Amino acid sequence: MQDPNADTEWNDALRRHGILPAKQEKEFTEDEIVNILENTVQEKLRNDGQKQIEDMTLDELDFIEDEEDERVLEEYRQKRMQELREQAAKEIFGEVRDISAVDYVEQVNNAGAGVWVVLHLYKPSVPLCTMLNNYLYSLSKKFRSVKFLKSISDTCIENYPDKNLPTIFVYYEGQMKHKLIGPEAFGNLNCKADELEWMLSEMGVLKTDLECNPRKKVEDVLLSSLRGSFIGNDDW
Repeated sequence: MQDPNADTEWNDALRRHGILPAKQEKEFTEDEIVNILENTVQEKLRNDGQKQIEDMTLDELDFIEDEEDERVLEEYRQKRMQELREQAAKEIFGEVRDISAVDYVEQVNNAGAGVWVVLHLYKPSVPLCTMLNNYLYSLSKKFRSVKFLKSISDTCIENYPDKNLPTIFVYYEGQMKHKLIGPEAFGNLNCKADELEWMLSEMGVLKTDLECNPRKKVEDVLLSSLRGSFIGNDDW
């Protein structure tokens, strides 16, 4: 038998004709009434918010966007200022200091936490050494958080062989991490300043703004030129 209290079209028709008694309204508990009211309020707030956005003019929308843009820009500005302050605290060198053996422990091993040290062993009589010292001077101005040092080879290390010059030792927090020994390690007198910068960036010493290995770029150009010469030569 069909439930006379069920919400069906048939029961509704019977109620209209007086065959079934009118449906009794459901009695809600106090908790149910509170929940219904809260849900109604929340739904209205959502709908009102939707209406407000939809009804806003372009100027009003631009104003909201401007406020949001300003908030984002201010957060970025504060973050950037903090980064610059931290960077400035590290940029305390900016020179190539000449040291001797007695300065080694203090200047290299005790350089400090987070400090990269680049030590160049050289002799003024070696042209490549002189060239590298000039490069290192320029790099010290560009990367002031790196500690660049130089030392006459046999003053720093007794009887250090001239055939190993130039030599660059790279330290981080007092520990040797990399070494470049002898002219071949630098490409002899063909070495360029940006090539040395790239090598140091590959070691993690500094963050370069160079986009690719300058030496590789030159090699690619030379190879391309040679290939062109071979293709255009009827004798091959």
